[in-house]
Amino acid sequence: MDNIVKVGMADLKTTFSPKILTTLGLGSCVGICLYDPVKKVAGMAHIMLPDSKNIRNNSNLFKFADTGIDALIDEMVKKGASKYRLISKIAGGSQMFSFASKNDIMKIGERNVIAVKKILNDYNIPIKAQDTGGNYGRTIEFHSIDGKLLVKTIGHGIKEL
Repeated sequence: MDNIVKVGMADLKTTFSPKILTTLGLGSCVGICLYDPVKKVAGMAHIMLPDSKNIRNNSNLFKFADTGIDALIDEMVKKGASKYRLISKIAGGSQMFSFASKNDIMKIGERNVIAVKKILNDYNIPIKAQDTGGNYGRTIEFHSIDGKLLVKTIGHGIKEL
């Protein structure tokens, strides 16, 4: 399994073909997968929160959508990717627990997905596929050889995006 690169929570990694990026346990977190199809450079970020600006302990840039996507793009460009060729696929953003309150602050998964989509749109990076929402966790594998994303869920099987 030398070709598997593990991405932890509040972490990001970049790699070249033929390696596979994987992250476990996406609940309300979102896995952002970026790919340059010409250079076959792949990157994955496992973000936990939508925004670093209102959090006191925001030193881990990879934890937040706003700073994590910036860092992921920078790392990919350092490996030879072009910002202008990047495409994206995203997964996660579940509502893992139900709350009696209608307060949006508790809807972390939904807020994460909205933030990720806005940031990718601001960068003009098209979202080619997504598997977001619901109330279940996901494990994802992103293949740098072709940009294929496998989404594995208990009770929902495996999807190829």
